[in-house]
Amino acid sequence: MSETDQTPAQVRALTHMINGRPIDGTSQRFGDVFNPATGDVSARVPLASVAEVDAAVAAAKDAFPAWSETAPIKRARVLFKFKELLDRHHDELAELITREHGKVFSDAKGEVMRGIEIVEFACGIPNLLKTDFTDQIGGGIDNWNLRQPLGVVAGITPFNFPMMVPCWMFPVAIACGNTFVLKPSERDPSPSVRLAELLKEAGLPDGVFNVVHGDKVAVDALLVHPDVSALSFVGSTPIAEYIYTEGTKHGKRVQALGGAKNHLVVMPDADLDQAVDALIGAAYGSAGERCMAISVAVAVGHIADELIEKLTPRVKSLKIMNGMEAEAEMGPLVTAAHRVKVSGYIDAGIDAGAKLVVDGRGHQVPGHEKGFFLGGTLFDNVTTDMKIYREEIFGPVLCVVRVPDFASAVELINKNELANGVSCFTSDGGVARAFSRQIQIGMVGINVPIPVPMAWHSFGGWKKSLFGDHHAYGEEGVRFYTRYKSIMQRWPDSIAKGAEFTMPVAK
Repeated sequence: MSETDQTPAQVRALTHMINGRPIDGTSQRFGDVFNPATGDVSARVPLASVAEVDAAVAAAKDAFPAWSETAPIKRARVLFKFKELLDRHHDELAELITREHGKVFSDAKGEVMRGIEIVEFACGIPNLLKTDFTDQIGGGIDNWNLRQPLGVVAGITPFNFPMMVPCWMFPVAIACGNTFVLKPSERDPSPSVRLAELLKEAGLPDGVFNVVHGDKVAVDALLVHPDVSALSFVGSTPIAEYIYTEGTKHGKRVQALGGAKNHLVVMPDADLDQAVDALIGAAYGSAGERCMAISVAVAVGHIADELIEKLTPRVKSLKIMNGMEAEAEMGPLVTAAHRVKVSGYIDAGIDAGAKLVVDGRGHQVPGHEKGFFLGGTLFDNVTTDMKIYREEIFGPVLCVVRVPDFASAVELINKNELANGVSCFTSDGGVARAFSRQIQIGMVGINVPIPVPMAWHSFGGWKKSLFGDHHAYGEEGVRFYTRYKSIMQRWPDSIAKGAEFTMPVAK
């Protein structure tokens, strides 16, 4: 690992990774990285100054000319080697995630696998960059197009997927010939440092991929830097809107993925046991700290009472413990401050008149009393005017909203300004088809609770869940990280004598 010698208290000192080398922080500003299961500080992360961000961008800029001219097949070979290293270090990366984020180890392994899948997709870049050629459009002229890299691009990523979300960005970006600066979350930064080390081991030239840790100082430095051509972001909606507004104001291409309020509709004809299984996993997996977590169950008609009856004992019996324990189903929240925030939402739900069916506040894990644990929480009779319905909680809190019929469910969901993901559980093909067509959400699941697209598709929401024109990864990612160029060509021996005053046309 790229870190200095441990202190007597065994707190690791992390570094930036700039131009292929570990760089100690010179800003004299640092942040604490916690093990959420124990509450202990496990590492110290430097928070970059503007000068350190400038150094990372400069390294990326210097590396761009040679990397962008490297044949796509050679870029792919580096990624193939990187993919091999990710496979070899799969468990190591997952353990880093669990020890700094808190999610259970099996979930962390799944996150690593999703990141690997994006790398596998990016390995196909020679084919993905193939373009079109039209022979003889007229007058001896041929026409074709190219997709060329942008230059230095940056990514600002959240704490909830410290491996997968960076992999939504940099594998496709560098495969397309760009160079990259990653600003990961300062809450769980170790996986990003390890990714930089493995890329170097895979043979990626120095400067093509850089990591700078930091807070708003680093983010703002990237937003205004004249040598950063594009910026990708995943996080809350207010910050996504800020990133998009400031980035585009400074002439950058921006994709900014924001927050979510994902609904799961349970129709009266649904297989209720399957729907309950789906809700337990999708609402409480990763302690609800997923942008695709289901936080609202929409119970249609008479199914509501039975749904609550089946959910209640399942929520109460969740196995909540240190994520490194093999039997764990849910781990702690990422920080003590976030636990306080989520507990505040539970208080707000009670004050607004929602029925608290299961209360997760005060949950203790024996032997981990200092950990940032919160139990699974279930509300019934939630209405759309309540704060717990309107806002993204990002914790293990499931709200049940009751509606009389299918049309009311669709109307309720379409009125929500956050439109990331949605699901409908039904046994009726006609309902499924109508739901898929009528719902105004970016990612839709039918009897699938978390409809995250595979690597060769693309990820993104609608409305205030996405700012910008491009979704993440897949072919949308290739389009985002390249510029389209059209070329028309003919040679002197095919040029007729004299000036031409008309557009080229077929003759």
